[in-house]
Amino acid sequence: MPSPLVTTDWLQANLDNPDLVLIDASMVNVIGKEPIVYDAPVFIPGSYRIDLEGTLCDTESPQVHAFPTEAQFTAEARRLGIGPDSQVVLYDNQGIYSAPRAWWIFRAMGVDQVFVLDGGLPQWLAEGRDTVSAPVAEAANPGSVMGKFDRTRVRDSDYVFQHLDDEQVIVLDARSRARFLAQAPEPRPGVRGGHIPNSLNLPFSEVLAGYRFKPEDELSDTFARLAPSLQPGKEAQLVFSCGSGITACIILLAGELAGYDRLSLYDGSWADWGSNEALPVA
Repeated sequence: MPSPLVTTDWLQANLDNPDLVLIDASMVNVIGKEPIVYDAPVFIPGSYRIDLEGTLCDTESPQVHAFPTEAQFTAEARRLGIGPDSQVVLYDNQGIYSAPRAWWIFRAMGVDQVFVLDGGLPQWLAEGRDTVSAPVAEAANPGSVMGKFDRTRVRDSDYVFQHLDDEQVIVLDARSRARFLAQAPEPRPGVRGGHIPNSLNLPFSEVLAGYRFKPEDELSDTFARLAPSLQPGKEAQLVFSCGSGITACIILLAGELAGYDRLSLYDGSWADWGSNEALPVA
Protein backbone atom coordinates (compact mmCIF):
# COMPACT_ATOMS: atom_id res chain seq x y z
CA MET A 1 0.00 0.00 0.00
CA PRO A 2 1.49 3.40 -0.92
CA SER A 3 2.16 5.90 1.85
CA PRO A 4 -0.71 8.30 2.61
CA LEU A 5 1.89 11.09 2.78
CA VAL A 6 3.70 13.06 0.10
CA THR A 7 6.73 15.26 0.69
CA THR A 8 7.22 18.89 -0.23
CA ASP A 9 9.83 17.79 -2.79
CA TRP A 10 7.32 15.48 -4.44
CA LEU A 11 4.67 18.19 -4.52
CA GLN A 12 7.08 20.76 -5.97
CA ALA A 13 7.96 18.33 -8.76
CA ASN A 14 4.28 17.62 -9.48
CA LEU A 15 2.68 21.07 -9.31
CA ASP A 16 2.17 21.04 -13.08
CA ASN A 17 0.81 17.49 -13.19
CA PRO A 18 -2.66 17.75 -14.81
CA ASP A 19 -3.95 14.96 -12.56
CA LEU A 20 -2.98 16.80 -9.37
CA VAL A 21 -5.79 18.33 -7.30
CA LEU A 22 -4.18 20.33 -4.50
CA ILE A 23 -6.46 21.36 -1.63
CA ASP A 24 -6.01 23.61 1.38
CA ALA A 25 -8.09 22.04 4.17
CA SER A 26 -7.21 24.54 6.92
CA MET A 27 -9.72 25.28 9.66
CA VAL A 28 -10.55 28.63 11.24
CA ASN A 29 -10.93 27.16 14.73
CA VAL A 30 -7.84 25.38 16.05
CA ILE A 31 -8.24 23.56 19.38
CA GLY A 32 -5.68 21.53 21.29
CA LYS A 33 -2.57 23.41 20.18
CA GLU A 34 -1.25 26.94 19.95
CA PRO A 35 -2.39 28.02 16.46
CA ILE A 36 -0.06 29.43 13.85
CA VAL A 37 -1.49 32.83 12.92
CA TYR A 38 -0.83 34.41 9.53
CA ASP A 39 -0.80 38.13 8.82
CA ALA A 40 -2.32 37.59 5.37
CA PRO A 41 -3.80 34.69 3.37
CA VAL A 42 -1.16 32.43 1.84
CA PHE A 43 -1.53 29.29 -0.29
CA ILE A 44 0.59 26.87 -2.24
CA PRO A 45 0.24 27.70 -5.97
CA GLY A 46 -2.68 25.96 -7.66
CA SER A 47 -4.55 25.23 -4.43
CA TYR A 48 -8.28 24.95 -4.07
CA ARG A 49 -9.89 25.64 -0.69
CA ILE A 50 -12.42 23.48 1.17
CA ASP A 51 -14.44 24.30 4.27
CA LEU A 52 -14.39 21.43 6.76
CA GLU A 53 -16.56 23.39 9.17
CA GLY A 54 -19.24 24.23 6.60
CA THR A 55 -19.38 22.75 3.11
CA LEU A 56 -17.94 19.41 4.23
CA CYS A 57 -19.85 19.22 7.50
CA ASP A 58 -23.42 17.99 7.92
CA THR A 59 -24.76 21.10 9.60
CA GLU A 60 -28.19 19.52 9.98
CA SER A 61 -26.74 17.03 12.44
CA PRO A 62 -26.74 17.96 16.15
CA GLN A 63 -23.23 16.54 16.32
CA VAL A 64 -20.20 18.85 16.32
CA HIS A 65 -18.23 18.54 13.05
CA ALA A 66 -20.49 15.80 11.70
CA PHE A 67 -19.29 13.89 8.64
CA PRO A 68 -20.69 15.29 5.38
CA THR A 69 -23.42 13.52 3.47
CA GLU A 70 -22.66 11.76 0.19
CA ALA A 71 -24.44 14.58 -1.66
CA GLN A 72 -22.35 17.26 0.07
CA PHE A 73 -19.13 15.44 -0.71
CA THR A 74 -20.05 14.74 -4.32
CA ALA A 75 -20.94 18.38 -4.99
CA GLU A 76 -17.68 19.63 -3.50
CA ALA A 77 -15.51 17.00 -5.21
CA ARG A 78 -17.05 17.83 -8.57
CA ARG A 79 -16.47 21.56 -7.99
CA LEU A 80 -12.80 20.68 -7.54
CA GLY A 81 -12.73 18.75 -10.82
CA ILE A 82 -11.94 15.40 -9.20
CA GLY A 83 -12.21 12.42 -11.53
CA PRO A 84 -11.06 8.79 -11.60
CA ASP A 85 -7.45 9.69 -12.47
CA SER A 86 -7.06 12.55 -9.99
CA GLN A 87 -4.31 12.55 -7.39
CA VAL A 88 -5.70 14.54 -4.47
CA VAL A 89 -3.19 16.15 -2.10
CA LEU A 90 -4.42 17.87 1.05
CA TYR A 91 -2.59 20.25 3.35
CA ASP A 92 -3.35 22.76 6.12
CA ASN A 93 -1.75 25.89 7.50
CA GLN A 94 -0.87 24.38 10.89
CA GLY A 95 1.51 21.71 9.57
CA ILE A 96 -0.48 18.59 10.45
CA TYR A 97 -3.87 19.44 11.94
CA SER A 98 -7.03 19.31 9.82
CA ALA A 99 -5.68 17.83 6.58
CA PRO A 100 -5.90 14.27 8.00
CA ARG A 101 -9.62 14.87 8.69
CA ALA A 102 -10.15 15.84 5.05
CA TRP A 103 -8.06 12.81 3.98
CA TRP A 104 -10.31 10.46 5.95
CA ILE A 105 -13.45 12.05 4.51
CA PHE A 106 -12.14 11.44 0.99
CA ARG A 107 -11.12 7.88 1.86
CA ALA A 108 -14.47 7.11 3.52
CA MET A 109 -16.25 8.47 0.44
CA GLY A 110 -14.39 6.11 -1.89
CA VAL A 111 -11.49 8.25 -3.17
CA ASP A 112 -8.36 6.10 -2.89
CA GLN A 113 -5.77 8.36 -4.56
CA VAL A 114 -5.71 10.91 -1.75
CA PHE A 115 -2.67 12.01 0.25
CA VAL A 116 -1.59 14.47 2.94
CA LEU A 117 1.33 16.86 2.46
CA ASP A 118 3.70 16.05 5.32
CA GLY A 119 4.43 19.29 7.13
CA GLY A 120 1.76 21.22 5.26
CA LEU A 121 2.07 24.93 4.56
CA PRO A 122 4.52 25.67 7.43
CA GLN A 123 7.02 23.15 6.03
CA TRP A 124 6.54 24.57 2.53
CA LEU A 125 7.20 28.09 3.83
CA ALA A 126 10.18 27.01 5.92
CA GLU A 127 11.81 25.71 2.73
CA GLY A 128 11.32 29.05 0.96
CA ARG A 129 8.99 27.74 -1.73
CA ASP A 130 6.66 29.92 -3.80
CA THR A 131 3.22 30.92 -2.53
CA VAL A 132 0.18 32.87 -3.74
CA SER A 133 -2.34 35.04 -1.90
CA ALA A 134 -5.56 33.41 -3.12
CA PRO A 135 -6.82 29.91 -3.92
CA VAL A 136 -8.25 28.76 -7.25
CA ALA A 137 -12.03 29.31 -7.15
CA GLU A 138 -13.13 26.15 -8.98
CA ALA A 139 -11.98 23.71 -11.64
CA ALA A 140 -12.33 24.62 -15.31
CA ASN A 141 -14.15 21.35 -15.90
CA PRO A 142 -16.47 19.73 -13.32
CA GLY A 143 -15.33 16.44 -11.87
CA SER A 144 -17.11 13.13 -12.22
CA VAL A 145 -16.48 11.49 -8.86
CA MET A 146 -19.48 10.36 -6.81
CA GLY A 147 -19.18 9.88 -3.07
CA LYS A 148 -20.04 6.42 -1.76
CA PHE A 149 -19.86 6.36 2.02
CA ASP A 150 -18.12 3.35 3.58
CA ARG A 151 -19.79 3.21 6.98
CA THR A 152 -17.20 0.83 8.41
CA ARG A 153 -14.75 3.75 8.45
CA VAL A 154 -16.89 5.98 10.71
CA ARG A 155 -18.45 4.87 14.00
CA ASP A 156 -21.00 6.37 16.39
CA SER A 157 -21.57 6.23 20.15
CA ASP A 158 -23.82 3.16 19.84
CA TYR A 159 -21.04 1.19 18.20
CA VAL A 160 -18.46 2.29 20.77
CA PHE A 161 -20.80 1.56 23.69
CA GLN A 162 -21.60 -1.92 22.38
CA HIS A 163 -17.87 -2.71 22.19
CA LEU A 164 -16.67 -1.21 25.49
CA ASP A 165 -15.58 -4.63 26.79
CA ASP A 166 -14.54 -6.06 23.42
CA GLU A 167 -10.79 -6.70 23.47
CA GLN A 168 -10.81 -6.65 19.67
CA VAL A 169 -11.96 -3.01 19.56
CA ILE A 170 -9.51 -0.50 21.00
CA VAL A 171 -10.43 3.18 21.32
CA LEU A 172 -7.54 5.66 21.10
CA ASP A 173 -8.13 9.22 22.29
CA ALA A 174 -6.05 12.03 20.75
CA ARG A 175 -6.84 14.68 23.40
CA SER A 176 -4.23 15.91 25.87
CA ARG A 177 -3.57 13.74 28.90
CA ALA A 178 -4.99 16.46 31.18
CA ARG A 179 -8.32 16.42 29.33
CA PHE A 180 -8.30 12.62 29.14
CA LEU A 181 -7.92 12.46 32.95
CA ALA A 182 -10.42 15.29 33.58
CA GLN A 183 -7.61 17.43 35.02
CA ALA A 184 -8.32 20.22 32.51
CA PRO A 185 -11.74 21.60 31.52
CA GLU A 186 -13.36 20.71 28.22
CA PRO A 187 -13.50 23.65 25.78
CA ARG A 188 -17.15 23.03 24.90
CA PRO A 189 -19.93 23.84 27.39
CA GLY A 190 -22.01 20.97 28.73
CA VAL A 191 -19.32 18.34 28.06
CA ARG A 192 -18.18 16.26 31.04
CA GLY A 193 -14.55 15.64 31.85
CA GLY A 194 -12.91 12.24 31.58
CA HIS A 195 -12.75 9.58 28.88
CA ILE A 196 -14.49 6.58 27.37
CA PRO A 197 -14.06 3.54 29.65
CA ASN A 198 -11.19 1.26 28.57
CA SER A 199 -9.95 3.79 26.00
CA LEU A 200 -6.24 4.60 25.67
CA ASN A 201 -4.68 8.04 25.47
CA LEU A 202 -2.41 9.01 22.57
CA PRO A 203 -2.17 12.84 22.42
CA PHE A 204 -1.80 13.83 18.78
CA SER A 205 1.35 15.83 19.58
CA GLU A 206 3.12 12.55 20.37
CA VAL A 207 2.99 11.35 16.75
CA LEU A 208 4.44 14.60 15.38
CA ALA A 209 7.94 16.04 15.19
CA GLY A 210 7.78 19.73 14.40
CA TYR A 211 5.39 20.21 11.51
CA ARG A 212 5.67 16.62 10.29
CA PHE A 213 4.86 13.08 11.33
CA LYS A 214 7.52 11.14 13.17
CA PRO A 215 9.28 8.39 11.14
CA GLU A 216 7.27 5.23 10.63
CA ASP A 217 9.51 3.10 12.89
CA GLU A 218 9.00 5.55 15.76
CA LEU A 219 5.24 5.51 15.18
CA SER A 220 5.27 1.71 15.21
CA ASP A 221 7.10 1.77 18.56
CA THR A 222 4.59 4.28 19.96
CA PHE A 223 1.61 2.10 19.08
CA ALA A 224 3.36 -1.04 20.31
CA ARG A 225 4.05 0.54 23.71
CA LEU A 226 0.50 1.82 23.98
CA ALA A 227 -1.16 -1.53 23.24
CA PRO A 228 1.46 -4.30 23.48
CA SER A 229 -1.03 -7.02 22.53
CA LEU A 230 -1.98 -5.25 19.31
CA GLN A 231 -0.03 -6.01 16.14
CA PRO A 232 -0.49 -4.75 12.56
CA GLY A 233 -2.50 -7.14 10.44
CA LYS A 234 -4.27 -8.80 13.38
CA GLU A 235 -8.01 -8.85 13.95
CA ALA A 236 -8.27 -5.99 16.44
CA GLN A 237 -9.83 -2.79 15.24
CA LEU A 238 -8.65 0.68 16.23
CA VAL A 239 -11.32 3.35 16.73
CA PHE A 240 -9.97 6.90 16.98
CA SER A 241 -11.52 9.65 19.06
CA CYS A 242 -10.68 13.20 20.21
CA GLY A 243 -12.70 16.30 21.07
CA SER A 244 -14.95 16.38 18.00
CA GLY A 245 -13.42 14.11 15.34
CA ILE A 246 -10.70 16.39 13.91
CA THR A 247 -7.41 15.59 15.66
CA ALA A 248 -8.44 11.93 16.01
CA CYS A 249 -7.65 11.72 12.29
CA ILE A 250 -4.04 12.73 13.01
CA ILE A 251 -3.42 9.63 15.11
CA LEU A 252 -5.57 7.58 12.73
CA LEU A 253 -3.23 8.51 9.89
CA ALA A 254 -0.28 7.75 12.19
CA GLY A 255 -1.82 4.32 12.77
CA GLU A 256 -1.88 3.66 9.05
CA LEU A 257 1.74 4.80 8.77
CA ALA A 258 2.57 2.36 11.56
CA GLY A 259 1.06 -0.48 9.54
CA TYR A 260 -2.45 -0.90 10.96
CA ASP A 261 -5.33 -1.32 8.55
CA ARG A 262 -8.56 -1.87 10.55
CA LEU A 263 -9.09 1.79 11.34
CA SER A 264 -12.20 3.85 11.96
CA LEU A 265 -13.15 7.27 13.33
CA TYR A 266 -15.60 7.90 16.16
CA ASP A 267 -17.24 10.92 14.57
CA GLY A 268 -18.44 13.38 17.18
CA SER A 269 -15.93 11.88 19.62
CA TRP A 270 -15.83 13.27 23.17
CA ALA A 271 -18.14 16.20 22.39
CA ASP A 272 -20.77 13.57 21.57
CA TRP A 273 -19.95 11.04 24.31
CA GLY A 274 -19.24 13.52 27.11
CA SER A 275 -22.46 15.45 26.58
CA ASN A 276 -24.66 12.32 26.80
CA GLU A 277 -25.42 11.65 30.46
CA ALA A 278 -26.59 8.13 29.59
CA LEU A 279 -23.06 7.09 28.60
CA PRO A 280 -20.45 6.03 31.19
CA VAL A 281 -17.35 8.11 31.87
CA ALA A 282 -14.03 7.01 33.30
